[in-house]
Amino acid sequence: MSYNSYRPQGFSLLPEVVKNLLIINGIFFLIRIVVLNRFQYDLNDNLGLYFPKSEQFKPYQIVSYMFMHGSFMHILLNMFALWMFGSNIENYWGGKRFLIYYMVTGLGAALTHYVVLYYTDIVPALEKLQAFYDAGQITDIEGAKMSYIYNKIPPVVGASGAVFGLLLAFGMMFPEQRIYLYFAIPIKAKYFVILYGLFELFSGINNSQADNVAHFAHLGGMLFGFILIKYWNKNYTRY
Repeated sequence: MSYNSYRPQGFSLLPEVVKNLLIINGIFFLIRIVVLNRFQYDLNDNLGLYFPKSEQFKPYQIVSYMFMHGSFMHILLNMFALWMFGSNIENYWGGKRFLIYYMVTGLGAALTHYVVLYYTDIVPALEKLQAFYDAGQITDIEGAKMSYIYNKIPPVVGASGAVFGLLLAFGMMFPEQRIYLYFAIPIKAKYFVILYGLFELFSGINNSQADNVAHFAHLGGMLFGFILIKYWNKNYTRY
């Protein structure tokens, strides 16, 4: 794989890969709204990413979940961040490397989310069910476990993990660039990334029951983005 194959061809306010990602996400969101209103069926129940041991899990969900969103505000914020950070990064890297990075961080976000969820929530819950079974309080242990996995573990949806990967890349590539928090407060990108990452870590550890945000998926996107950038830096002198 040559360095030249990743060289961008020029600067664009809306580069090709970012543009197509925006279009695909928008199409999926509109289709979901139409199907939900017309047939009362939520496509997130099929295209969102379920826990791999769930009966609702399908392999294609590993990719499809990145293009599904729960609300208009959810997709609006993600797509704005995709354009804001992604355009600069794609112009710098070129489309091929940008797309690889986007998909890897999205997959890494999902993996991180479910690994953390498995050890912090699922294992303790299944151990409690096993204890109830051993005490004779329930008779169908496998049914109880599957019921828990189906009813208590919602599917993951959204491009947030990949977007956080882009945020991490932006902070590493343009650390002195100023980001305007709430469109008013200027803060250097490197500090914004650090503070946002710490906020996500705190929120994930705090684990509020009213919080339905996959904070460790966001951190996973940043983590896999960091690893991938370091790998590229080691093998290709791009920065």
